[in-house]
Amino acid sequence: MEGKNSLLKRIIRYFIRGLVLVAPLYVTLLIIWTGIEYLDNIIPVNIPISGNQYLYLPGLGFLIILLGIILLGFFFSTIVPQSFFSFAESILRRVPLVSLIYYSIKDLILAFVGDKKKFNQPVLVTMYKDTQIKKIGFITQTDLSHLKITGHVAVYMPLSYSLSGELFIVPAEQVTPLEAASTDIMKMVISGGVSVKVPKEETMEED
Repeated sequence: MEGKNSLLKRIIRYFIRGLVLVAPLYVTLLIIWTGIEYLDNIIPVNIPISGNQYLYLPGLGFLIILLGIILLGFFFSTIVPQSFFSFAESILRRVPLVSLIYYSIKDLILAFVGDKKKFNQPVLVTMYKDTQIKKIGFITQTDLSHLKITGHVAVYMPLSYSLSGELFIVPAEQVTPLEAASTDIMKMVISGGVSVKVPKEETMEED
């Protein structure tokens, strides 16, 4: 009986290890493949073979869009003067709905990939002093004088298992910088604290 139980436990352990290896890889590939299919549908490229038969090459539309973005970036960075951008954006700024959508998306993209990234200052915020409950967030604005707010900073707090979050205006003295990489902190918050980077010393001790 003990031999059967040990065999069953071993099978379950192997299954869990296999699941840990397969599930993240499967979900990652599924998300990537879904994104490629979505971009391919934007520019469907079907190569005619014979008659009414067409050959579909997965990822071809994605490559065309990628190359197109690179060429546009090169064109507008080297040929088109910056004054043209300033003039075009000054027009967009005067259109109420278009201005809201355009600048919101632009600022969000620049927050991740621009020269002035916004999600690179992870902090620990004391939400309630009496209970010492704290939340992890990212400072997005340190100067709120344009809102006539002094002594406070803007902290964005992502929600776990979600791509959304909330913006809080908190006193600067209740914010403590975290000595960790912003990517590691973001993974930790989004995963609900499950994904934590373990120091090499600890992994060596476990081995």
